[in-house]
Amino acid sequence: MLILAIDTAAGLCAACVHDTQAGERGREVRDIGRGHAEELMAVIETALAQAAVSYGDLDAIAVSVGPGSFTSVRVGVATARGLALALKIPAIGISTLEALAEEAGAGRPVLARIEAGRGQAYVAAFSAYGETTLGPAALGVDDADALVRDAGPDTVIATGQTADIGVYARLASHRLETGRPVSLPKPLYLREVDARPQ
Repeated sequence: MLILAIDTAAGLCAACVHDTQAGERGREVRDIGRGHAEELMAVIETALAQAAVSYGDLDAIAVSVGPGSFTSVRVGVATARGLALALKIPAIGISTLEALAEEAGAGRPVLARIEAGRGQAYVAAFSAYGETTLGPAALGVDDADALVRDAGPDTVIATGQTADIGVYARLASHRLETGRPVSLPKPLYLREVDARPQ
């Protein structure tokens, strides 16, 4: 099974092609900050070319749904949904917090934290088995710091803005293999949009 994973939740614009039997076959990662709408299709096509596959070869699409930048998350989710609809394949949404936890966890409890600006942090906690035990939520920095201080000695603290693109593909692969229900991805917003009409 071939999975195309895309991530636009933070400053990176990333895509990879993951073969559930053979592993990763191609990737493209660009640190662009902004402008995901202009870059994403070129990033996807570069990853496909590296993997020597076409859109028609894909079996599923994985996409980061946030929390992250409101605008860039929408770009990634809309692209994943559009491709999935056109190709008649499933699209699987993976939260950035879940991906950070998976990347850092190694079979231990994880508290994932993303600095969100405006005195807030996005947080979620996961068991050693990957089950969500807290959140995801937007907390004040002081409350997020308290969670970190109170975490048990076995808990891994995972921080950053997003995980490696391959993690999203592997999480999507696991969901498909275990038969977990798959619904159309939608952006994970944990606070109101920053922009206001003038």
